[in-house]
Amino acid sequence: MRHLLSIADLTKVQAVAVLDTAMHMAKASDTPMKKLPTLRGRTIVNLFAEDSTRTRISFEAAAKRLSADVINFSAKGSSLSKGESLKDTAQTLQAMGADAVIIRHGASGAPARLADCQWMSGAVINAGDGTHEHPSQALLDAFTIRKHLAQGRDDLQGLRVAIVGDVLHSRVARSNVLLLTKLGAHVTLVAPPTLLPVGVESWPVSVSYDFDSVLETVDVVMMLRVQLERMNELFFPNAREYSRYFGLNTTRLKKMHPHAIVMHPGPMNRGLEITAESADSARSVIVEQVTNGVSVRMAILYLLLAGDTSIEEGA
Repeated sequence: MRHLLSIADLTKVQAVAVLDTAMHMAKASDTPMKKLPTLRGRTIVNLFAEDSTRTRISFEAAAKRLSADVINFSAKGSSLSKGESLKDTAQTLQAMGADAVIIRHGASGAPARLADCQWMSGAVINAGDGTHEHPSQALLDAFTIRKHLAQGRDDLQGLRVAIVGDVLHSRVARSNVLLLTKLGAHVTLVAPPTLLPVGVESWPVSVSYDFDSVLETVDVVMMLRVQLERMNELFFPNAREYSRYFGLNTTRLKKMHPHAIVMHPGPMNRGLEITAESADSARSVIVEQVTNGVSVRMAILYLLLAGDTSIEEGA
């Protein structure tokens, strides 16, 4: 595997290999000396054409903990804002000797275009493209779920996950559906009909429009951000109506199974899809997701760049 563009490109064995490697990276990060010399001398570029806090900083921290040199490159303040094409940007990075490019772009398929057109020879990692996919987020979510609920298994067989909210615009939801079902979990999408994508009936999931009926049956409640910036139409009457039917509040929190956990990919719209009390409750693993994200992204960089072939042997 030269690139990480989509969860669909991974086999179950490869996905488990990433999670297992991330576990070792997490143990290394818990030591006083957090840095490993694995990628010393390698150059990694963070190419972010969309705003990001967690993903960009997480990839930067992961690369630096593996001793790589990191170049942060954003659309604002670069020639991308002047209309420079993706091809010209890629060739510029290639000329500068980039070994890997971590790309976030507003256009679905931009990372695949970068990888397939051979404008550069380095690895390409998709950090979120339009409403398509966000594979590293799905991997860190699966890592977090496995850590809390798998009871020693290497997969998520038999666990029940509810993904709640703006599925239509969510690349996180798409990647999580692919990965969690691949690892054996049963996934239920909970959203108003207007926030479900066309063709969702062909996805390997259940669909519900009643949040309360699903709550008591699941092990994981994964809330999604309402992506107001991608909405140019009215998808629900108002914020209060949405929160009433699809928001996670303290009343719903009490209905959840005793061992169930609450997740959110961030950033959160507190008071819309999730209340502050729910986000900060003992069930919430939202901050832990950020911590696990560094370990998972270290694993991704290690497996793609350090010459380890174990991830390919599972193909």
